[in-house]
Amino acid sequence: MTGRLARLGEHERLCVKLWVDGLPITALQGDTLMVALLTQGAALRQSEFDSGRRAGFCLMGACQDCWVWTRSGERLRACSNEVREGLDIVTTQPEAIWPLRG
Repeated sequence: MTGRLARLGEHERLCVKLWVDGLPITALQGDTLMVALLTQGAALRQSEFDSGRRAGFCLMGACQDCWVWTRSGERLRACSNEVREGLDIVTTQPEAIWPLRG
């Protein structure tokens, strides 16, 4: 699939492998999650409000448009967090896990 962004330069940086929705992708060291995701596909995440897809808005960490989540449930802004080796991202908001009370 063709991505929303195309890399024009800086191909010499080290590659980083991460996982997005269970599938492996590669990015370049120093890329933000937004760059990594949008060079691979057309959207960052699934909207939590409807069937729409989101691709970022402000690009400076001020809006709520680029949230993605780690497999463990941590929320990350894709525009301001760098990729790191082995990062496991999901693009649909995970269900809330409530503590069991006994």
